Amino acid sequence: MSQVIELLRSGEYRTKLDQCIHCGLCLQSCPTYDVFGTEMDSPRGRIALMRAVSDGRLTDEQIDGAFATHITRCLACRACETACPSGVQYGALLEPARELVEHRRAPSRAERVLRWFGLQQLMPYRGRLKLLAAALWLYQALGLQWLIRRLDILPSHLKAMEAIIPPLTPRYLDYRAPAPALGPARGRVAFVTGCIQEAFLAPVNQATVRVLRRNGYEVITPAAQTCCGAAHTHVGDVEAARNLARRNIDAFLAEDVVAIIVNAGGCGLALKEYPHLLAGDPRYADQARRFAAKVRDVNEFLADNLHRPPHGELRARATYVDSCHLRHGQRVSRQPRDLLRAVPGLELVEVRQPDRCCGSAGVYNIAQPDIAGQVLDAKMADVAATGATLVITTNTGCHMQLVAGVRKAGLKAQVMHVVEVLDESYRREQGRP
Repeated sequence: MSQVIELLRSGEYRTKLDQCIHCGLCLQSCPTYDVFGTEMDSPRGRIALMRAVSDGRLTDEQIDGAFATHITRCLACRACETACPSGVQYGALLEPARELVEHRRAPSRAERVLRWFGLQQLMPYRGRLKLLAAALWLYQALGLQWLIRRLDILPSHLKAMEAIIPPLTPRYLDYRAPAPALGPARGRVAFVTGCIQEAFLAPVNQATVRVLRRNGYEVITPAAQTCCGAAHTHVGDVEAARNLARRNIDAFLAEDVVAIIVNAGGCGLALKEYPHLLAGDPRYADQARRFAAKVRDVNEFLADNLHRPPHGELRARATYVDSCHLRHGQRVSRQPRDLLRAVPGLELVEVRQPDRCCGSAGVYNIAQPDIAGQVLDAKMADVAATGATLVITTNTGCHMQLVAGVRKAGLKAQVMHVVEVLDESYRREQGRP
């Protein structure tokens, strides 16, 4: 914990704090400020709390009380970074603040077991996650999910976890052999399958591989890859995130590829920020920079390399829901929209507040289900106003959260990833919808 305190009081951290000029332009972009309407639940208010810790003006009791409360309420959506005229690096400020809160608090035994099981025993192991997905598919197929939801008997955190389980199809690709390019070969790319994405949203990964192949890319999938570490960073377990980062760097830099492709906005941001995560590691700092330089979001990559535009007509009214980490963290917002506009027949309608979070935010919708529910309700009201029958997104957590949101709001809409829409257009072009 002393290292975290030293970081919070370092000259570099204080310089980043001093970039904030307290203009307040971030307030209207902040979902938790919208929910609570309090200064301390805005980015500006949280920065004031961070500055108080950095200056040594907060007692231990205050750090464990108000500071911890308002820091943990933050979704880390980074909408404030996009709104900020001074270029405040809010994400870099929040990360050590979260780490401090995590080091100081004493979670219950149940929470410790749940975190150990989820973050240490499941997420780094795709095989175990697939077994869990198979069990949950059976839970759905036998009608137990319908019964549990009808009875409404689960406690709030378990209810939040159960609510985001998407309809499961536990059929997976065999990634051991490279998937060859279709048509003229344009290059070789490495694919990040993700952990939750591969286990619970396997059709998205399969569509990603097909779309890349149709555009002339051989796709390889390194077997040694693991979880990106984003969820671990979200809960303040930075050392675990660093260990996962090192494993991924070793796995992907061993391959000769033109790009490392990721189809989840949150995972992609975590991968691109490995240089920051491993800045103090003399062995991996340079490798992290080389790795991050090759990481491309699939929308970002395809927008520059759509060698075979889709021609199959897909007549539907659709709205695109930005992943916060893709829009605000990676600054990728135009490219998914350009790809969707290339699909014949697809009518793309914008939501009123495209920069607003859906409430997923890593594991936030499980850790803070009540606040996440209010944020989701606002997002679904925005989606409903478009009249869309397709809700399109680009991130694992957002996808699962929106599936829950569509059901909760009673909308007659399907949730899809951008690559699934492209893949469907290609299929229709070949007469195989």
